[in-house]
Amino acid sequence: MQILIPALVAALLPLAPATSTAGSSDVYRNYAQLAAHEVEGKDYLRVQRFPAGAKVAHIAIHGGAIEAPTTQLADQAAASTRQAFYSFEGIKVAGNSKLHITSTHFDEPKAVKLVGAVDYTVSWHAASGAKATTFVGGRDRELIRRVTAALKAAGFGVAVTVPEEIGGDSPRNIANRNHRGMGVQLEISRGQREQFFAGGKLGRAWVEDPSHRTKAFYRYINAVNQALANRTPY
Repeated sequence: MQILIPALVAALLPLAPATSTAGSSDVYRNYAQLAAHEVEGKDYLRVQRFPAGAKVAHIAIHGGAIEAPTTQLADQAAASTRQAFYSFEGIKVAGNSKLHITSTHFDEPKAVKLVGAVDYTVSWHAASGAKATTFVGGRDRELIRRVTAALKAAGFGVAVTVPEEIGGDSPRNIANRNHRGMGVQLEISRGQREQFFAGGKLGRAWVEDPSHRTKAFYRYINAVNQALANRTPY
């Protein structure tokens, strides 16, 4: 029973106000508001897999054309190790940023249920910046250390400090609502994401085609999964 306490505490906390710039400018404060104004299947998709025995969830709550290519990264990371996968995907012809719900307000029921059923979470996000780097945040300090070390060993840049607005350390953050009450949030700069696809293109149709992926795409995912494998056996 003790392993469930952090997640239960997080679930009982009052909804905190958004502290990030992105959160304060969100059109919708939560999923209920979004669902009342947007059409599932036309404006957005909810996609998930939960293989039997999964202990890790790779999630992309700003997937599709909201923050490309977070869906593809989370999907590949989960599929290659038979772990759980969730993606909330913007599929509008234009204006997908309207579908962004900041991580501390993201309460889509399927995501909450899936994350709540695992021990470890990796939440994949996109950050701005031309420099190829990753901001590794969250509440799981040990896994943060391991992911940071694995990415560096694989030749990827990792930021020394993480800005508070993308730190991912709130207990209300969807990444931290698993059994252990702690997860990891990867904020990947545009410069780094461009290295994952031929020509540096990040358009939705382009990133959805696996043939456009570079070796860096797979090397990055392998590094993250290696850190997870060293943390807990699959």
